[in-house]
Amino acid sequence: MFLIVFGAPGVGKSTQAKILCKKFSIPHISTGEILRESAKNIKSIGIKSSQVIANGEFVSDEVAILLLKGALIEKNCQNGAILDGFPRTVEQAKELDIILEELNYQDVVVLNLIATEDEIVKRLVLRRTCRDCHSIFNLAQTEGMLACPNCSAENSLYQRPEDDEKGIRVRQKIFSEITLPILDYYSNSKKIAPINSLQSIEGVTREILMRIV
Repeated sequence: MFLIVFGAPGVGKSTQAKILCKKFSIPHISTGEILRESAKNIKSIGIKSSQVIANGEFVSDEVAILLLKGALIEKNCQNGAILDGFPRTVEQAKELDIILEELNYQDVVVLNLIATEDEIVKRLVLRRTCRDCHSIFNLAQTEGMLACPNCSAENSLYQRPEDDEKGIRVRQKIFSEITLPILDYYSNSKKIAPINSLQSIEGVTREILMRIV
């Protein structure tokens, strides 16, 4: 099984990917995390790409594809994987098709998580992330806490610079213009499962399982 978790920034892709990863015992590949880790090693992606990642922008297709392919050829991906945050452009989607064919992935499902822009803005403004384990929380879950609820790291919770309302609106615009056309590209070649992401986390998971199991 190979799942592509698709949707606008803040729609809940990583949350659902982590749940599905445990349920199906296949790896969760977050391209955002891969890129952030790679950004720590400037030699691996170049100074310019490192700066782009730090600003929350898109890296080149070439860099993103190179890092993703490196993750997918690992042995733990032989039975499938859950891809979160990739592809972001139609060109990346085309390159991903080539990689999936090379690795003989056949059962590919695109989970299209859908929510309104205003709801996404509301979620992201309140989002807090752990620097150590990269877990994501809502401010209401962590208010007054000095340590991460997941890994207990002290003073590790922070708001990403791109998670202010202005930055979020810009990312939504970029998604609509550059990433959303991927659904048209996939319409004739992939199973696309539309998922209502305005439900509770548990409700979204139930709907996903109904669509893919």
